[in-house]
Amino acid sequence: MEQKISAQAQQLIMQLQQYQQQMQMTAVQKENLTIQKISLEKALEELGKAKDSEEVFRAIGPILIKATKKEVDVDLKEKLSSIDARLMRIENQEKKMREKADEIQKKLQESVKA
Repeated sequence: MEQKISAQAQQLIMQLQQYQQQMQMTAVQKENLTIQKISLEKALEELGKAKDSEEVFRAIGPILIKATKKEVDVDLKEKLSSIDARLMRIENQEKKMREKADEIQKKLQESVKA
């Protein structure tokens, strides 16, 4: 016996697929930011080992510029703070998308049962 899917169920399936795609893109963004965060944390760790009198360099595009340890420390901490804020926003988006996808999935299951 062949069962046809209602127009409402098809619409819900499309919405669910869109949310799943958005969640996949968000997961990739989150992974990239997490990698950047780890890199910054390692750089801060290494910078912490350097003496205040040692020469340090800051990457500006494809070149390195001499800077003070304090300048580089402040710069790295600002970048880390920015990444943490972006990660928090992405995690909140992820949670909302997951809740919405779960809601759509429940509606879809109800419409298929009917």
